Amino acid sequence: MGYTAVEQKIVKEIAATLDNIVVKDVNRLVSEIEKAERVFFVGVGRVLLSLEGIAKRLAHLGVQTVVVGQITEPAITKKDLLIVGSGSGESSFPLAIAKKAKSFEAAVAHIGSNANSSMKEYTDLFVRIPVQTKLALPGEIPSVQPMTSLFEQCLLLLGDSIALMMVEEKAIDMPSLWQYHANLE
Repeated sequence: MGYTAVEQKIVKEIAATLDNIVVKDVNRLVSEIEKAERVFFVGVGRVLLSLEGIAKRLAHLGVQTVVVGQITEPAITKKDLLIVGSGSGESSFPLAIAKKAKSFEAAVAHIGSNANSSMKEYTDLFVRIPVQTKLALPGEIPSVQPMTSLFEQCLLLLGDSIALMMVEEKAIDMPSLWQYHANLE
């Protein structure tokens, strides 16, 4: 199968998935991001890579972002938000960090595929990316891609959608955002 056929399959899966994310949950997440003093992010593997991209983009919008584990990570407080990326909601490290964040009274948002995961105990907000899981939950978008590629792709695009929502809501002048871009490159 050639590039064009594969690319079209992937784009179709992404569009179907993004179209099935609950808008009110995304709006609530945007509200939580905007009211937080700082926004922390935690995930593992390729999910972490997507979250790092989201953290960077929100930083370009003036949001104070922190990726859990970075050397300059400050203490989390009740004024902060932790965003957990975990499709299954069962990954050990994100679960432990969510539990710890709750012990400091921080708000916790989970972006994942399984609303009834162990993460549910620690979260204030859940945004479902309805991709195919091994649980075969209702409303899952099937994927021809390996592993959890569709989740990671949609997570990054959800983050970019949130960033653009914030830009439009605040009528931010796009060229002014370059002041936040890395300049030691």
